Amino acid sequence: MEFVRNCWYVAGWDHEVRADGLLSRKLLGEPIVFYRGQRGQVVALEDRCCHRAAPLSLGRREGDCLRCMYHGLKFDAAGACVEAPGCERVPPKLAVRSYPVVEKDRFVWIWMGDPALADASAILDFPWHDSPDWRMKPGYLHYKANYLLIVDNLLDFSHLAFVHPTTLGTSSNAEARPRIERDARSLRIHWWFLNDQISPNHKRVATFDGPVDRWQLYEWNAPSFMRMDSGSAPAGSGAPEGNRVPQALQFRHTSVQTPETESTTHYWFCQAHNFRLDEEGLTERIYADVVKAFDEDREMIEAQQRTIDATPARPMLPIPADAALNQARWMIEQRLKGEREHARAA
Repeated sequence: MEFVRNCWYVAGWDHEVRADGLLSRKLLGEPIVFYRGQRGQVVALEDRCCHRAAPLSLGRREGDCLRCMYHGLKFDAAGACVEAPGCERVPPKLAVRSYPVVEKDRFVWIWMGDPALADASAILDFPWHDSPDWRMKPGYLHYKANYLLIVDNLLDFSHLAFVHPTTLGTSSNAEARPRIERDARSLRIHWWFLNDQISPNHKRVATFDGPVDRWQLYEWNAPSFMRMDSGSAPAGSGAPEGNRVPQALQFRHTSVQTPETESTTHYWFCQAHNFRLDEEGLTERIYADVVKAFDEDREMIEAQQRTIDATPARPMLPIPADAALNQARWMIEQRLKGEREHARAA
């Protein structure tokens, strides 16, 4: 399968790359080993020694370098072999690929394409990950499914009524249609449910009763990043006009997918909240609700992948609810076409 490569992907939460260990992770079909250098900086190298293909993740960190523990070759953070036992002079071809890496907003970001094109200013912002005004618990899931099926799921919230009746959805999700805006980089999708019932997960943490004005306003960036402003407020309190009263439940949601292989995906997420910040156990309860909902999604999406694998020639037929996901797939294909043209020109 062809993946978009000239973009920043998430490789993990910052705590996943420990100061005293090595993290092996496959991204876009490529095995990569991550470690921290002496100053705490993250290094990412191809997880394959160029000598006899031993995994470097079975190696040993030595300062800013990583030593292969099969025949002792040592590689610096740029991937160059700086020591090869038994060699008076290290052949210049002894090297492994290194990847540009940036830490931002508690994510470890990696550039999988042409390193000359890596521009850290293009990395998306997720300020609620470490802001004192928000609380969240970072999460990770592994999917046995292609990442595009997860993107489809995130861009069509009509499924909430059927997949998530006890967590995220209400019956109105099935009938509502969002406003969709598109620019060169992103889709902006606006769902409003006015004078509606509160969703089950919001009800479990709300301090008010009665009908609500509920919103899910999110931005999706190709190939696989979603940032969402969601919440509920007492109906008629002015939420659609931007007035968030003190009782309102306000959340910021992160959903990020990085393909592992054609049929498996890494999924990082969080649900940040800015209310009752010091209430013991609240963040854990919100996190547990999100995990339950995502497990509901995962069960459906992995079953969908199995069906596709069993009947690969059968098409999936569109309905009106597919408007956003169809645009997203078109945007991803445009990125792929651009990379093919760049490769031919090079």
